[in-house]
Amino acid sequence: PVVLMHSPDPAKGGHGSVGYRDVLLEVFDWLEARIAAVVAGGVDRSRILVDPGIGFGKSLSDNLALINGLALLHGLGCPILLGASRKRLIGALSNEAPARERLGGSIALAMAGVAAGAQLLRVHDVAETAQAVRVWRGLRDRALVGR
Repeated sequence: PVVLMHSPDPAKGGHGSVGYRDVLLEVFDWLEARIAAVVAGGVDRSRILVDPGIGFGKSLSDNLALINGLALLHGLGCPILLGASRKRLIGALSNEAPARERLGGSIALAMAGVAAGAQLLRVHDVAETAQAVRVWRGLRDRALVGR
């Protein structure tokens, strides 16, 4: 697979301030253009995954808008990868918890991604996140747990 991750300026590491008018639409358009370029370069579209680039050149409100609007990215026709584990936005929303203390927030963001249909999650705490996903799926689909 090829992962196309949004970053406003990859040469600078993507952590500079940008100032979006509509971060969700701008990220969508950016990813759409990258998909077209990669496909034109010979990569089969079925091999492409998209990542909104949570934390890369985005403010707290930008990141929240992307997570809340993540389902829009399905319109790109590629699987969505969400990498929000231990991100700074969790610290900003939880009294500046250090990265090692962001498991709860990481799971909350992962579950928001799953609820929005993200097909892949990039996480630090695999067992805990996998357990949360299995429980969430059990709540949503009783057929998974039997009667």
